[in-house]
Amino acid sequence: MALYKIARSICATIFYPRYRIKVEGKENIPEKGPVVICSNHISNFDPIVVGITAPRDIYFMAKEELFKNKFIGGLLKRIHAFPVKRGMKDRQALRKAMGVLEDNEVLGLFPEGTRSKTGELKKGLAGAGFFALRSEATVIPCAIVGSYKGKEPLRVIYGKPVPMAELRERKASSQEVTDVIMGDIQKLLDKKR
Repeated sequence: MALYKIARSICATIFYPRYRIKVEGKENIPEKGPVVICSNHISNFDPIVVGITAPRDIYFMAKEELFKNKFIGGLLKRIHAFPVKRGMKDRQALRKAMGVLEDNEVLGLFPEGTRSKTGELKKGLAGAGFFALRSEATVIPCAIVGSYKGKEPLRVIYGKPVPMAELRERKASSQEVTDVIMGDIQKLLDKKR
């Protein structure tokens, strides 16, 4: 059994009861083909929560600093994480992410780029729109609703695919596409608050 499956199983055993996770909309994630899942970002635990609630394996970009320790870096790579340099164009990370989609896998992104300390959705970075436009991937908005400290269950909601055909056809900018994706995430958040 691959390390990803083992790690996912262990994390699910811990996280589901601890945060009383409720999941909605898993059926919106296609069983096959390239997918980009774009989620809001409220905690360092978010990649784990998205990873255990989605029905498919997910490849996540993670900040380069996490890979400086050889042991942790090696472990992260074995559970489908790959490094990205923040605040600059990282061609190697872009190529790796596009390769994930070309291999018909799932790419997980947090378009805000960093955690929101208030829980409010911040402006998304253009990278999410870049991958959505440069691939044939289905783009799925995801909202993590609640708090890891709260008494209420943590909700993970996968929305309907973002309609990309018209945006691709008229060659919308990466930022414009990201703004559409963020709008869909905000609607999921608004619906459940």
